[in-house]
Amino acid sequence: MVTMSAPAPGAREVGGSVVAELEGTLLRDASTFPYFMLVAFEASGLARFAALLALWPALRLLELLLPAAGRGRRLSTRCAAFVATAGVPRAELEAVARAVLPKFMADDVDPAAWAEFGACQGRRVVVARGMPRVMVEWFAREHLGAHDVVGCELEYSRLRRCTGLVRGGGDEDVAARVRAIFSDGERPDLGLGRSDMARSSFLPLCKEQLEPPFSADHGVARKPKCAPFRPVIFHDGRLVRRPTALMSLAILFWIPLGVLLAFIRITLGLVLPIQALPYVAPFVGGAVITRGSPPPPTTANDGSHSGILFVCTHRTLMDPVVLAFVLGRRVAAVTYSLSRLSELLSPIPTVRLTRDRDTDAARMRAELARGDVAVCPEGTTCREPFLLRFSALFAELSDRIVPVATNYRVGLFHPTTARGWKAMDPIFFFMNPRPVYEVTFLNQLPAEATCAAGKSPVDVANYVQRILAATLGFECTTFTRRDKYRVLAGNDGIVGAKPATAAAAATKPGWQHRVKEVLGFLLH
Repeated sequence: MVTMSAPAPGAREVGGSVVAELEGTLLRDASTFPYFMLVAFEASGLARFAALLALWPALRLLELLLPAAGRGRRLSTRCAAFVATAGVPRAELEAVARAVLPKFMADDVDPAAWAEFGACQGRRVVVARGMPRVMVEWFAREHLGAHDVVGCELEYSRLRRCTGLVRGGGDEDVAARVRAIFSDGERPDLGLGRSDMARSSFLPLCKEQLEPPFSADHGVARKPKCAPFRPVIFHDGRLVRRPTALMSLAILFWIPLGVLLAFIRITLGLVLPIQALPYVAPFVGGAVITRGSPPPPTTANDGSHSGILFVCTHRTLMDPVVLAFVLGRRVAAVTYSLSRLSELLSPIPTVRLTRDRDTDAARMRAELARGDVAVCPEGTTCREPFLLRFSALFAELSDRIVPVATNYRVGLFHPTTARGWKAMDPIFFFMNPRPVYEVTFLNQLPAEATCAAGKSPVDVANYVQRILAATLGFECTTFTRRDKYRVLAGNDGIVGAKPATAAAAATKPGWQHRVKEVLGFLLH
């Protein structure tokens, strides 16, 4: 993510207002095609993704044949918007704009442009010339600190589905809306833009006009201090890389091979003993990097009647599986919202929690009496270099606590989701060309750092969070599962608890359920 530096205080008045163009100014890349590809993939599925990619040569041809006054670009935008959004429910489009697009936009922010934009502490206006307002508003308001967002509007049917048609967004419309925002007759202090549309619409309204590239020392001594750029901590979506035309083509060609590779990897994981997996993994493109000294298994001579409690950072649902892979022995995984298909595919035993503290504590103690247990106290995954708040329940259950720092690297697909089909998480993980996991074992907590020495469970949990964050180079936060799901899915992330009876544990999803999972990936 781009690191933004706060400008130094200076002469420009703190109340200064600014109007800035988004594409090509605040964002380095003026192309909006990757964002429409993201909408097509995340809101509709693979078929629409492929259809929009097939249209890309025609869109580029329009831009080249009609360069005057940006007419070709505007027509190209309208065509891309139609293919990407026609028939998509409004709520789904808004969810993609909130959960998926901000991460890619934040990675593309120009630090010099942000320094100019963020230094203005008055009214901030963002003008989107190449994307509908609904696609950029969340990012502009939540991460750029914009007060108003100006752009073309998507039209919706009575059923609250996108028609794919776009209205507004022309030069006169943009100029009129900017004037309306400053309705008291006051002119914006600063205008940032580079396109012909910006020059013919809002830039003439501004007292001072700047075009990129911005000089590194332009007015730095004059600028008032601004708040730092707000990073994107929570984001969703399956695609790791920005889907440019070339990358999108590579993804489409890779998916059939990736599905076959995932099938082979998962099958080997299910049929082979866990002790044999380290020798097989390199031949199917996987890699596990281990650091630190794994603790030996508990024996009767230890004088302990319980197993080791491994406290892991939660990056993907594969964390406890990889831990067992590295240890080469049985480790039970404590889960909450794991799908039934993922439980079926899991090569290690799983313990489903209910979010009832007493019930969950009893289940975890019973499992510790049988052997080692892996727990992820964050309660949900986080993709960025941040650790969520640790639940303190684990500190009450055992004094044999071994912190384990886990992290992963993938090239094409994210193996986690908040809005999508969670049952597809392991499949997406193994569809990557070369998934890499890093497992770092820390020393077992000394007795004086546990509840046995009178420490409170909260203090123990916070201490474990800090040492794991320091090991990974991450930052500790107080965010929780609820915070993540409110941003990404619009709910609290509560899953209806079901009684974990023996009959329920033996229940396997039927073929109809599996077909639904696959169709959800292809067609959503």
